[in-house]
Amino acid sequence: MKKYKIKAKKGNEVKIISGKYKGKIGIIKEILYEKNKVIIDKINIQTKHIKVKQSEEKGIIKQVEGPIHYSNIKTIKTDK
Repeated sequence: MKKYKIKAKKGNEVKIISGKYKGKIGIIKEILYEKNKVIIDKINIQTKHIKVKQSEEKGIIKQVEGPIHYSNIKTIKTDK
């Protein structure tokens, strides 16, 4: 996969321009350069099941933000 230069930075406000979350606005939490994706705060929430590692512990169900391809976002406002 070819790596592209992502013009948005961590903390920038972005708008989703295509996909399931089209029209929503959020702040970039993390950038995954090797996959050309970004993680946006409170957008694309996914459920993750974590297995038990020891017999006394319980399994956990966590809600985490999933990545969105950088081509589906548009920078609205930069944070300095």
